[in-house]
Amino acid sequence: MRRRMASGGVAVFLGLGLLVQAVGAQENKPANAVLMPSASIKYGPVEGFPGLQMAVVEGDATKGPHHFLIKFPPGFAAPLHHHTADHYVTVVAGTLVLTVDGKEHKLGPGSYFAFTGKQKHLTRCEPGAECLLFVDVRGLWDIVPEAAAEAKK
Repeated sequence: MRRRMASGGVAVFLGLGLLVQAVGAQENKPANAVLMPSASIKYGPVEGFPGLQMAVVEGDATKGPHHFLIKFPPGFAAPLHHHTADHYVTVVAGTLVLTVDGKEHKLGPGSYFAFTGKQKHLTRCEPGAECLLFVDVRGLWDIVPEAAAEAKK
């Protein structure tokens, strides 16, 4: 009887040792999480759009799919335009006003929208508060004014 207990104790001890090794190995693996406190996010200007600020938080905006935050100053308005890449957006702060197919839509914090297939739209940030958006872009990011798009045809 003693012999079985001793063997069982050794098995438990060895099992615990392997478990500790497995946990230690997991701690040495590269992180599967991206954590960015707001104070560490660095914004920069958006060329051709004074007052806009953008911070790429994942991916490379010059190479393809990426995620970014964008700030619009209160009262900002962009003329009719589209983006080549499909993109999916969450409003984080402020009230964003989008005009799509002639209809105005007011989107506050927590709202979501998606534009695919080069959807033409007007964008405006209501006065009174900055608009902050989180954008998931599925390709290279661009802003194509419709006047420029029509001139190329």
